[in-house]
Amino acid sequence: MKKIFAPWRAAYIQSVEKPSGCIFCVFPAREDDEDNLILFRGENCFVILNRYPYNSGHLMVVPYRHTAEYGSLNPGEVAEMHRLTSISMDVIKRTMNPEGFNLGINIGKVAGAGVADHVHMHVVPRWNGDTNFMPVMGDVRVVPQSLEETYRIFKEAWPD
Repeated sequence: MKKIFAPWRAAYIQSVEKPSGCIFCVFPAREDDEDNLILFRGENCFVILNRYPYNSGHLMVVPYRHTAEYGSLNPGEVAEMHRLTSISMDVIKRTMNPEGFNLGINIGKVAGAGVADHVHMHVVPRWNGDTNFMPVMGDVRVVPQSLEETYRIFKEAWPD
């Protein structure tokens, strides 16, 4: 078996604060958007980088209102969620040049929702070959860019 060393990850993993309560309610209530990886705050929804990304640039669009049910979102929440998803894709296209995207809302734990009680839209940029032998054979995912660098790049590219 081959080993991959990434010693800088240990400091990151050990430093991640585990908040009590729903992260999608706790993080926007705090004032430090950079620490909480919040890229943009809208009227009904906000955009946040995924702290445990599938790929570099993986972010989420989240309504402020705490609900597990997509069908309970009001028209303003749905419209803003999809408008911010579109803006997010444009920012990612301009800064990372992906070849495609996965967009998705996982409803319920069995559907893969890590935070099952607060609906949110995943925006995952994709490149040819980004799924390789590492996750299949080694149960390892390689994310080549730090969250801090991704945040900085996206924040600078976000439209006013």
